[in-house]
Amino acid sequence: MKDNLKRVIVDFKKLTPEILALLVEKYPDGYDDDHIISFRNAKNELIEAVEVTTDDTKYLVKVSTKLAVTMENYDEDDYEDFDSDDPEAVQPPEEIND
Repeated sequence: MKDNLKRVIVDFKKLTPEILALLVEKYPDGYDDDHIISFRNAKNELIEAVEVTTDDTKYLVKVSTKLAVTMENYDEDDYEDFDSDDPEAVQPPEEIND
């Protein structure tokens, strides 16, 4: 287990197609409470996140209704016109207020 990874906290606004694809791959049926990591950030706010890892980075993606719905409705074709690291590509699902 490599632990010299960069740790990056990602909220929905910063979610990229690449990270979304990793999440869907790791949690094909969605995540549940067993997958959620809780920790306090630098401001001492409680953060709940799910973790995905690339070769050099551990992403802690904040959980939210928007994230769950976006993962559920994931279709990689929706993102083929975007760069894999473009946070503008992943738009919040309509009519959800977290």
